[in-house]
Amino acid sequence: MLEKFGLPYRTHMVGLYSGTMAADLAPLAPAALVPVLRLPDGTVVGETLAMAETLAERHPEAGLWPKSPGARATARWLCAAMVSGFGALRGDCPMQLLHVMEGFEPGAGVRADLARIETLWAHAKAQKADEGPWLFGAYSLADVFYAPVCARIVGYDLQVSEAARAYCRLTLEDAAFREWRREGLKKSYDPIPYDKGLPTGPWPGD
Repeated sequence: MLEKFGLPYRTHMVGLYSGTMAADLAPLAPAALVPVLRLPDGTVVGETLAMAETLAERHPEAGLWPKSPGARATARWLCAAMVSGFGALRGDCPMQLLHVMEGFEPGAGVRADLARIETLWAHAKAQKADEGPWLFGAYSLADVFYAPVCARIVGYDLQVSEAARAYCRLTLEDAAFREWRREGLKKSYDPIPYDKGLPTGPWPGD
């Protein structure tokens, strides 16, 4: 969200799986989850949708939301749907950027989530007002919010339409996403969180 739109920031890592998360987040109370944003004036903002709206308000020139009112409203809808929904996809396919899991069998809930996501993506593309390959043409916050969905689709080799898979490839090949993944891979854990004991293949581009 910050990197892609050229907004200045500093990153501080939190020990999500190393037992130090509560202590690491103590200076940002009452935030209890990651990510969390602290503004230059010290204001703490939790929850990604609140961060998105705050940054769009502070940096209107950056174009975080689509330009047209209709596309902008739809983009907000898609972001809210991502934040509040897709519980089966989140629960059964935890976020990971290490490798592609082979032989994962999604349940009915995951398949239903994927169908809904494809419906929303198609709806966004039908309304795009700007030229470009992203959900609303030009890159927007909607693409930020669905980057973890793309990572799950690829990382668990989930079956989606060719149009959806092409969008996922576009996301994973983006320079900001690749840098995000590189930073994440600097930290390793033993055992690997969320390991499902399945065979694995290389991440695309590795």
